[in-house]
Amino acid sequence: MLFKDLKAYQHARRLALLSRPLINRLPNSERDLAEQWRRACNSIALNLAEGVSRRGSKEFRRFTDMARGSLVEVEAIIDLVQHLGVFGPTELDELSAARDECARTVYGLLRKLSAAAASS
Repeated sequence: MLFKDLKAYQHARRLALLSRPLINRLPNSERDLAEQWRRACNSIALNLAEGVSRRGSKEFRRFTDMARGSLVEVEAIIDLVQHLGVFGPTELDELSAARDECARTVYGLLRKLSAAAASS
């Protein structure tokens, strides 16, 4: 399997791409938050890609679980930036929906990997 064929990776890539223009709009005073946001989004896609390349479902599950952690981090970042007042009330809606879709896909992949490990 190629990582580019993985639905979870495709959703993670979309999340990272949707985040870019919003990250760039954060004020200079929030430079640390912007960098963390960028790293977290990249980490989701990169961990999924690396996990696919590993031998065995145990390693794949470990990297997928790291991607899940980064998804939660992005959720917290979205919550923080909403409360900073930098963006209008609906400007983060598409991003939040993309994060939620990515999370559903990653959680489904984790369930599948866990079930495969339990049946082995």
